[in-house]
Amino acid sequence: MPDFRLTRNSFGKLVLTDSGGEVYEGVIPVHAFPVSAPQEGISLVTGDGRELLWIERLEDLPEAPRILLQEELASREFIPEILRIRRVSSFATPSSWQVETDRGETTFILKGEDDIRRLSHSALLIADSNGIHFLIRDSQSLDTASRKLLDRFL
Repeated sequence: MPDFRLTRNSFGKLVLTDSGGEVYEGVIPVHAFPVSAPQEGISLVTGDGRELLWIERLEDLPEAPRILLQEELASREFIPEILRIRRVSSFATPSSWQVETDRGETTFILKGEDDIRRLSHSALLIADSNGIHFLIRDSQSLDTASRKLLDRFL
């Protein structure tokens, strides 16, 4: 792991000081694979997209920079994970879905079956009518009622 220092400036922007003492303000953390490997492969880039630093795994970082990066990534990436499907208004689209997510309960409109995208054998990404993406990390781990509702759309 390269030697670096990560802080926030008075405006709340991330500031990277590299091993050579070079200071970069307003750096942006970017996940290589935010859904399939959220704790791995993070690049720190400048505002114009030039990579400054590659971080293989967040867990390898000391606590302070790890927390800063996790906070920054959480504020930039909003992909609630569906834990349970409570109700679906209709098996024809558009339909209203009432779900429980890792961020609380919500209701969204599914415009069409094409808005459910398979990422792997059991992972799905669902886009609602407002463009918000919801993740089902493992459809097989959902409760039986949720799987039955979901299967009607797959």
